[in-house]
Amino acid sequence: MHSPTGGFDAFFERHHAELARLAYLLLGDAEEADDLAADAFVAIWNQWDRVCTADHPLAYARGVVTNLARGHIRSRARERRRIALFWSRHQEPTEGPDVPAVLDVRDALARLPFRRRACVVLRHAFDVPERETARILGISTGTVKSQASRGMAQLAQLLASAEQGAGRSVGTVVALRGRKAGRYT
Repeated sequence: MHSPTGGFDAFFERHHAELARLAYLLLGDAEEADDLAADAFVAIWNQWDRVCTADHPLAYARGVVTNLARGHIRSRARERRRIALFWSRHQEPTEGPDVPAVLDVRDALARLPFRRRACVVLRHAFDVPERETARILGISTGTVKSQASRGMAQLAQLLASAEQGAGRSVGTVVALRGRKAGRYT
């Protein structure tokens, strides 16, 4: 007889890295992404009987990560507004040996509206089909198409501006699925 945790354990082992990377690309912070991925797996565990019988368990899990990320970004924005009332804004130093191009992509992704960013990340960084992306985000396939297209156009614009300012090639920066420079990139 199989233990109910056996299926969850296998699902966790198979998909943890991908879901943590999704969280990272949506949030832009490794620690927050790790925490969010852990929270997502707690939520998945709590609904495991529903998840394991779903037609697309990974799509369900991606939806959990995406919804948690949306809530996290909203709360982070509220916190920043409160802090801005009391302190002047200043740049946070970046940690680690990040390549400038990766920083440009992170910055550009962070500047996209959440839904557009989620469409771009799911479609282009994870190769999630349009219909599955629509199911994950709870939007229509047409909306996924338009948001992903507009998101890539906006990214190209933002990266072109960064290229002019830093003399880097957009081609090296736009490769979201290209060479991995760090733990989640």
